[in-house]
Amino acid sequence: MSAPAGGSPTRVHLVRHGEVFNPGKVLYGRLPGFGLSDKGQNQAKVTAEFLAGLDVAAVVASPLDRAQQTAAPIAAAHGLTIDVDPRLIESRNAFEGRTFEAGPAVLRYPRMWRLLVNPFEPSWGEPYVEIAERMLAAVAEWRDAHPGRHVVLVSHQLPVWTTRRALEGLRLWHRPDRRQCALASVTTAVYQGERLTGVEYAEPNGPTGNTPGSVGA
Repeated sequence: MSAPAGGSPTRVHLVRHGEVFNPGKVLYGRLPGFGLSDKGQNQAKVTAEFLAGLDVAAVVASPLDRAQQTAAPIAAAHGLTIDVDPRLIESRNAFEGRTFEAGPAVLRYPRMWRLLVNPFEPSWGEPYVEIAERMLAAVAEWRDAHPGRHVVLVSHQLPVWTTRRALEGLRLWHRPDRRQCALASVTTAVYQGERLTGVEYAEPNGPTGNTPGSVGA
């Protein structure tokens, strides 16, 4: 159950994974075998240090390797094991496994044009509303399991950013190049009981812009 309205706030930290080893610049999506690069491993450690002084009750991660590897040093810093929640997984994407995304490059591949019919859904992947629903359900469940404490959920760029927009009451459709969700960043939902009182954002590793193959990662 959630903490009483006058109790300590509960903070749910949505962490994006660190940089992935992806020399082929593939849009990896849910494909197996894509783990963190050396830089990504270091980013995970820096974020773990950022969260080390908090009263973290649970560290939960997407089942994908890059999220599990990002969660590992965070969990270790608090003497916790990693819980796996499939609702935190990367979004579905029809361009998975390709070296181009839903953008100008698609014009060179006529067979893919049908996927661009509705960018507001989007038609090439998991609908934004479905991403928001599964992510918000996970946030609420883990929030209610540990009232008055901190919970860390390690996920992916698009799910984290979609969740933030849903929490802030913004339209879910957006420009991918304007997401504020750097690698190994921390987006925090602050609750008093079940009532959202604020959303915070931090970049323990500094800003990291999108690079080819990173959108939705």
